[in-house]
Amino acid sequence: MSESPDLNAISNDLFAVRKEKLALLRQAGEDPFRANWEQTHVAMDCPGLLPEGVEEGPEVSVAGRIVALRVMGKASFVKLLDRSGRIQCYLTRDALGERYDGHFKRLVDLGDFVGVRGRLFRTKTGEVTVRATSYALVSKALRPPPEKFHGLADPEQVYRQRYLDLVSNAESRERLLARSRIIEAIRRFLWSRDFVEVETPALHGVAGGAAARPFVTHFNALDCDFALRIALELHLKRCLVGGLDRVFEIGRVFRNEGLSRKHNPEFTMLEAYQAYTDYRGMMELVRSLVQHVCREVLGTMSVPRAEGGTIELGGEWREVRYKDIVAERTGDPAWFSRTKEEKLAWCRANGLPEPRADWEDHEVTNEVFSKLVEPGLIQPTFVTHIPRQLCPLAKVTEADPDTIDVFELCINGQEIAPAYSEQNDPLEQRRQLEIQAGAETHRIDEDFLLALEHGMPPAGGLGIGVDRLVILLTGAANIRDTILFPTLRPETTP
Repeated sequence: MSESPDLNAISNDLFAVRKEKLALLRQAGEDPFRANWEQTHVAMDCPGLLPEGVEEGPEVSVAGRIVALRVMGKASFVKLLDRSGRIQCYLTRDALGERYDGHFKRLVDLGDFVGVRGRLFRTKTGEVTVRATSYALVSKALRPPPEKFHGLADPEQVYRQRYLDLVSNAESRERLLARSRIIEAIRRFLWSRDFVEVETPALHGVAGGAAARPFVTHFNALDCDFALRIALELHLKRCLVGGLDRVFEIGRVFRNEGLSRKHNPEFTMLEAYQAYTDYRGMMELVRSLVQHVCREVLGTMSVPRAEGGTIELGGEWREVRYKDIVAERTGDPAWFSRTKEEKLAWCRANGLPEPRADWEDHEVTNEVFSKLVEPGLIQPTFVTHIPRQLCPLAKVTEADPDTIDVFELCINGQEIAPAYSEQNDPLEQRRQLEIQAGAETHRIDEDFLLALEHGMPPAGGLGIGVDRLVILLTGAANIRDTILFPTLRPETTP
């Protein structure tokens, strides 16, 4: 290797220092970005290969990012982070010769990716470690890590540079890995029940299946507008028409609405539809599904709350009618006989932000439900028979035509899953959609109604907000902690 300048004198800019180290490597004929390394084991494998009382274990070949680096005169310790966790490596001048001083100590930095080969041993403190007989630099990090991987202090940086958060924050890393395991457990459960997983379009000619504002884009090839889907529902019901009796999809949906602790405009939904059942069948399905996921991912039915206490997900879950729980919370058994003006007066007297003047009577009541009732439903609760105006896609309750055969599953103060007996009468479905659309009848999905006219079997349908389920099971503070790359305002160019 040719004589090199004093790296400390190049610049106080660590980026420039690391670029110079890269240049030195290339001058010596070594390009770390063209290197590779064969892993025979990952970090989590190694402790099991060295039982207690055994001084030396087998040879392993590991690789990962350097997240801790303690360089000494004749020996150094590094900790590598791979997909399974951290493993310590011990590098010495005796084992590596000139490569230890001339290469490792001089050119390797915190954050670099290296491969290490050697036998396992246990240090005096009992930590399983790889005693390096060879190593290679396989990717150079030109930017230094944040505060030596002690974590990101700026919450904005956590979300904007999630890749650094994953490296420096074990809690974030484990939560997002748990998300993957939760989705895997959902899939396995539904497959075990003979559900077929499908993929439906994300671009819709008409945004249907929910009351939400869509994102609209223009498709140049067809010279027409499309909306990003706000729900998965209507295409999955077309599958029921086509004879797929049990069908589900886990997919991204998009709603052009606000950002909050509970809302991200792009989020993940599970929707499942099963022929020859109804909303009560969906109760059993969602309870069994959530309990299965808890067993598989958490190994327990008790979920701790950040605010204290636990949520018990085992056993049977409470069931209560919407009208009963609203009357209970307001302390007014005659609530549903009151006029809208009386309900508005109650809201003012009880410190609720006054609903908009143009809201309908049922919307005022539902604001009371969302602000006062739902936040208090910590333990799993099925709230059933909601007002018919709130969902045009469900069947009306035969015994009470003012309500529909629907439940909302509420846990930890928020809705986790709505489900209902699906409306399969095409004429009644058209009537309800026309009421919802009002003058904007162009917003009705005529192709969906045409499909219903060909006949859809009786069915129950279920939707679960996957991000909210992850919040529940991992104790995340907000929805952005459960999404790998949440929506953020684009950074402005200086």
